[in-house]
Amino acid sequence: MKSAPAQPRNIGRAVLLSILCTVIGALSADATMPEIKGWYAGLNKPWFNPPNWIFGPVWFMLYVWTALAASAAWDDRAARRTFFIILPANALWSLLFFGMHRPDLALVDVLAYLALLVVWIRQLWPQHRDHAKLQIIHLLWVSFATVLNASIWWLNK
Repeated sequence: MKSAPAQPRNIGRAVLLSILCTVIGALSADATMPEIKGWYAGLNKPWFNPPNWIFGPVWFMLYVWTALAASAAWDDRAARRTFFIILPANALWSLLFFGMHRPDLALVDVLAYLALLVVWIRQLWPQHRDHAKLQIIHLLWVSFATVLNASIWWLNK
């Protein structure tokens, strides 16, 4: 099924939502960055902990894909609502994990975030399958982050 050409209003909305998502990501980074070389460096981490530099580029792409999916599904009220719940759930994780040094509370948050992503993918799937597929990548990354979070919590109880 071919998509209709993007309307200028939709392009503007996609740009604004991309800015919103990346601003939220930047605010999350404000809580994260000061702790990378200090508190986080001192934690016991599992063998599969990726290098720190990988998180920024991956999250940037996920934020853009999330914004594009939200823009495409804008007229779907339930999907739009879920998108606006996902954003603070995402930002809260950084504040809990890095800002408050509470991997336990961050784990609770990321589990809720995972559930929201599943709901959102199901909402997107019928009419916005390509965007839903990109959100599956988002889900896989957050699933990995959940295992990493749980491992860090366990290793540092």
